[in-house]
Amino acid sequence: MKSYEVNFDGLVGPTHNYGGLSYGNVASQSNSQQSSNPKEAALQGLAKMKALMDMGFQQGVLAPQERPDVAALRRLGFSGTDAQVIERAAKEAMPLLVASCSASSMWVANAATVSPSADTADSRVHFTAANLNCKYHRSIEHPTTSHVLGAMFANQQHFAHHAALPAVAQFGDEGAANHTRFCREYGEAGVEFFVFGRSAFDNRFPAPQKYPARQTLEASQAVARLHGLRDEGVVYAQQNPNVIDQGVFHNDVIAVGNGEVLFYHEDAFLETDKMLAELQGKLAKVGGNFQSVCVPRSAVTVDDAVRSYLFNSQLLSRADGSMLLIVPQECQANERVWAYLQSLTSSGGLIREVKVFDLKQSMQNGGGPACLRLRVALNETELAAVNPGVIMTAPLYGSLTAWVEKHYRDRLSETDLADPQLLLECRTALDELTQILKLGAVYPFQIN
Repeated sequence: MKSYEVNFDGLVGPTHNYGGLSYGNVASQSNSQQSSNPKEAALQGLAKMKALMDMGFQQGVLAPQERPDVAALRRLGFSGTDAQVIERAAKEAMPLLVASCSASSMWVANAATVSPSADTADSRVHFTAANLNCKYHRSIEHPTTSHVLGAMFANQQHFAHHAALPAVAQFGDEGAANHTRFCREYGEAGVEFFVFGRSAFDNRFPAPQKYPARQTLEASQAVARLHGLRDEGVVYAQQNPNVIDQGVFHNDVIAVGNGEVLFYHEDAFLETDKMLAELQGKLAKVGGNFQSVCVPRSAVTVDDAVRSYLFNSQLLSRADGSMLLIVPQECQANERVWAYLQSLTSSGGLIREVKVFDLKQSMQNGGGPACLRLRVALNETELAAVNPGVIMTAPLYGSLTAWVEKHYRDRLSETDLADPQLLLECRTALDELTQILKLGAVYPFQIN
């Protein structure tokens, strides 16, 4: 039976703005308060989805969240009609309104952790929505994320869904941004690689001093238990706290893996040699041949990696076994990074080609190609059980492009978030979107 890695990209929401909400994310903070272009952001993301589909890769789409999140504002004490809630929040607590309008759910690498059926005890694909409790504006996402994923992967014979972990610091979970899976074939048993920034209960693990470590070891272990993973099919590794303090807030900013290959920066991890040996040994037990590509700091500094998002790229397997790297335009603009990529692809090694995409709107808010997609390994039967409305096709691309052109603003500033009309625009757009994607009622305004 054939198997596939399907990339489900996040559709950028109508309230895409530069709120500078993510402490530790250099790009997010440095572009704070600039005007954004939601329409351009959504169209850039859709263009990437279509391009990958046209290249023969399985591609899906994951819907954005309802924003502003009026219910979240009500829980914080704002009352009245929806319009009055927004107006009062804008007057009394603008930062809370900005947080409630965040379109950060576009980065669906943080939506959940996914384990394919070949790895799990009950032979189903398992999803655990990420609690994202390190940042308030992201911590409010997981209820709707669970509804949307449930509507996309509804067949209980093939798919199992878990609620987010307890929303406390000890179980901080950032989803697939800190999770990679290595395997010989997507439908075969593999090794799941969990990267954590700190331990909540064991002080033997060093922690960063400047920026928070968002993923805990305990959260990763809990997800592995929930998914029924075998001990011999899991490897845990600690992210280097020094690179977290340089703006590497998730592992996918400093490393990316696919198939049997890990592409990583020299400074990405602690105890790197031990980690690589464990990955190699465990993958070999299930018939795989683990390989790694280390980018030396002498060629690309951590600062280069953060500013270019070299590692927040998509590493994709071609039919001939070679690898393709999807990178943001910022990699081409960085002289050292681009020189390294040219030497990498010309050396005849594992990664043979680089394709560049313009994702400026997402990049300016701190998310690149890898942030925009959630990877789900599926066999033919499982893929057939996915809601067909969310699988990208040429007609769906056309419908979504027309939908964006119809509903999205081409300029959004912080002051625009206080406009109650924006909420009505977003709800109208999302109500239509659920019909396009055949999701049913997944948003609070549709359910309540």
